[in-house]
Order: sequence, then C-alpha cells, then structure tokens
Amino acid sequence: MNLIKIPALAEDGSVHCIVETPRGSKAKFYYDAEMKLFAMSKSLHVGLSYPYDWGFIPSTVSGDGDPLDVMIIHSAATFPGMLLLCNIIGVLKMNDVRKSKKERNDRLFVVPLGSHTNHNLKDVRELSEALRTELEAFFAATNALKEKDIEVLGWESAKEARSILDEAMATFAKKKGASKSEGK
Repeated sequence: MNLIKIPALAEDGSVHCIVETPRGSKAKFYYDAEMKLFAMSKSLHVGLSYPYDWGFIPSTVSGDGDPLDVMIIHSAATFPGMLLLCNIIGVLKMNDVRKSKKERNDRLFVVPLGSHTNHNLKDVRELSEALRTELEAFFAATNALKEKDIEVLGWESAKEARSILDEAMATFAKKKGASKSEGK
C-alpha cells in the first residue's frame, strides 16, 4: 500500500497522520512512496532529538511539493508507518530560506484522538510561549544541516490550519486528476 494515497480525513472528520520519525529519534526519516518504505533522510546534530512524533498528512501536497508536515503532540511510543487519527490544533507558518529564495513550508500541529496527556489541548497557542520558542529553535537547528534557514511567520489557530489542509487536499486532487488525464 502507498501511504501517500490514504485519505487525509477519516469518516469522523479527524485527520489521518502517518508517523515518519518517532519522538526521541536522533535521525529524520521519510517515506519513499515509490519504494513504499521508510529511509533515513539525515541524522541530527549532536544533542538534538525529535521532541514529538513527526510525519505527514496523506493525500495532500504542500507548497514545497511534499505532503503536509505534521508534528504530533503526545507522549505515547510509536514507530515509522503508524497511522494516528488526530485533531488539528494549529499551525506554525514558516518559510524555508535558501540563498535568498523563500519556499513556504508550514508545520501543522495535531493531537491524537484518545491522547491521555494532551486531550484538552485545542489550540497550539495554548502551548507555553517557552515551548513554542523551543519548537521554533528545533526547526531552525534541524534545517541548519541542509544549509537553509527558516523564517517564522507565526503561530495560527486550528481554523487556519484546517484552511491550509483543505488547500493541500485540493492540490493533491488536482495533481491526481492531471496524472490520470496524462495516462489516457
């Protein structure tokens, strides 16, 4: 099965999220849709590890051409390829900056349904300012290995994140339709 093609939304309206890199990992993994397996993208700087699970929302295409990035706020142990049903709590709007070229690369934040420790979290802005600052620093540090910087545009609500998700799902549907018509 190609995990990229799982529907973005579950029947109950929650979001399907695929874990690529589990919390605590010192390396970043990515899903290779063609080979249908997970591979290592890069190791992190000494002392860095993923603070929460990192992954993607299937059946989406974001501004950088990849599925939407998602950080999954919870404390349960997971593994690459695990599907989690989640509620959107917000987005960190960002640009990746490489040699003065900016590319939009937002990070959606979600909480798994049934999370015992974070089930009351409804808006990413409810996270402490200190934690949000640390998450911004984490993204900057992980991008440093790719010789790119990040530009933080701000933390936004679940409503704004859902708008970004809807746009990414529409882009995926257009690309899927275009590839079907090219095959005729």
